[in-house]
Amino acid sequence: MRLVLLALVSVLLMTLDHRQQLADPVRQGLAAVVWPVQQAVSLPIEASQRLGEHLASRQQLVDENRELRRRYLLDQARLQRLQALEMENQRLRDLLGSSGQLGETVLIAELTRVDLDPYSHLIQVDKGSVHQVTVGQAVLDAEGVMGQVDRVGTHGAMVRLITDPSHAIPVEVNRNGLRTIALGTGDLNRLELGSVPINADIQSGDLLVTSGLGGVFPRGYPVAEVERVVLDPGEPFARVSARPLAALDRSRKMVLVQGGALGRMPDLPAVEAPAVPSASEPAPAPGAVPPEEAPDAASPPAAVPGEEAQ
Repeated sequence: MRLVLLALVSVLLMTLDHRQQLADPVRQGLAAVVWPVQQAVSLPIEASQRLGEHLASRQQLVDENRELRRRYLLDQARLQRLQALEMENQRLRDLLGSSGQLGETVLIAELTRVDLDPYSHLIQVDKGSVHQVTVGQAVLDAEGVMGQVDRVGTHGAMVRLITDPSHAIPVEVNRNGLRTIALGTGDLNRLELGSVPINADIQSGDLLVTSGLGGVFPRGYPVAEVERVVLDPGEPFARVSARPLAALDRSRKMVLVQGGALGRMPDLPAVEAPAVPSASEPAPAPGAVPPEEAPDAASPPAAVPGEEAQ
């Protein structure tokens, strides 16, 4: 009977609650009391989920940033030749009717060490002979030419910067094609141009690009910008200084240009060595004419210049 009575009371209460919402105040009060307990229980789970999402999004951003930096470096290394190619195309379009092709293979390297010797500008990169790096290979950053590979190890290489006192790079003025040589001065912010005639057409603001002479540096890459031109009437050559465009003291990533045949000289035609007379044959006397080249006895002698006039 007690069970039946309690069941009838429960049914009555549920019916009244469903129709009149009599238990809402009690339910709201219990929810307010239980809410801190629910939050305390779910806090570790929510914290772990948020931490996982934060780490995943951060790692994703780091990966995307690294990929974008790599693409930016490659694009800048390819696009920095655009101005030089446009000027060259403008000068040669009437003669050639075609534009140049960018066909070099590049390898991205990262700075690992800087030589502290104040008399040489050397840096070390993390690419070596196992990555097909060779001595003399051109090195660039996103702005211009940095230098060339000086020594190669198995997993690293030493790069000599263009400002090293012992370094010289053939360049040309992009505006008019004037060729000269940019010499290192030991100052990271200054290059000197050697043997520039005093009447040469060069001025401040001119862009210097690689001329391609020497077979080391590909043609058309920016090197420096002319800053000062000093003309002394008593000197046969002008004193010209330029500012390197590459960030020699800030770049950590750089591009090694693998130009393939850039460092090879063209094959010369074979020249036959003159025949050496054997020991059994007498050597011809000095001034003697070989028999096959001797004039025919029946043919008249050649006229001596001036003889006809006489």
